[in-house]
Amino acid sequence: MGRRENDVDQTVPARAVLAQYLRERRRAAGLTYSQMSEAVGGRISKATFERAASGSTVPSWDTVEWFIVVTSVKKGLLAINANFHSRELWVRARRATRAPYYVHQAPDPALVSCTAGFLRALRHQHVWAGYPTPGEMELTAGPGVLPKTTTRRIIAGDVLPVDPEQAVAFLRACYVESAALEQWLAAAVRALRDDPSRSKRLDRWVKAHQEMTRQLQENGIASVTPLRAREEQHAA
Repeated sequence: MGRRENDVDQTVPARAVLAQYLRERRRAAGLTYSQMSEAVGGRISKATFERAASGSTVPSWDTVEWFIVVTSVKKGLLAINANFHSRELWVRARRATRAPYYVHQAPDPALVSCTAGFLRALRHQHVWAGYPTPGEMELTAGPGVLPKTTTRRIIAGDVLPVDPEQAVAFLRACYVESAALEQWLAAAVRALRDDPSRSKRLDRWVKAHQEMTRQLQENGIASVTPLRAREEQHAA
């Protein structure tokens, strides 16, 4: 019989909730941390799995993801729903340990009306996502899409994304769901339209917004209002 685990560290409640969830999955699967490490070919060590479920730190997403995969395989269940839930718990834990105390909710792109406001909203979304590192964001976006140097400058508030593709990559790396990306692109169009120094590149952003709207409507992900009609409703 193995030694009893220490109690979950309750110092940061959101971090403790994630740890407890991981512990419950391991117990339900009937696995030891050593067996879990063996199941992934040593890619994640016993100590790393154990620390992830301690509540004393927020593990990397790679560790959490493998934790879910291993316990799902043992239980004969699909990991999709568990992966979604654990991602939400993980983001909350990162937010609780990394975001400033004054951040209480995600930014609302519908309130953006200028380029400064758009950049500020992007930075707040990054905070709300739990401060993913530029390296993590580059990996999420894929090669060449969101370079670390550019990401650092956006986070610092020095530059806007160079094009809608980079903006979408940044937002996806900050865990913005597909249905919400249309609102962000609409915000970018509003902001750039009223900025003489940037409005010459507006067509590309408008086309990206139109394409995003079309995809959402075709896939039935969300009911969206065309940008011009939305602006007219707001003006009324």
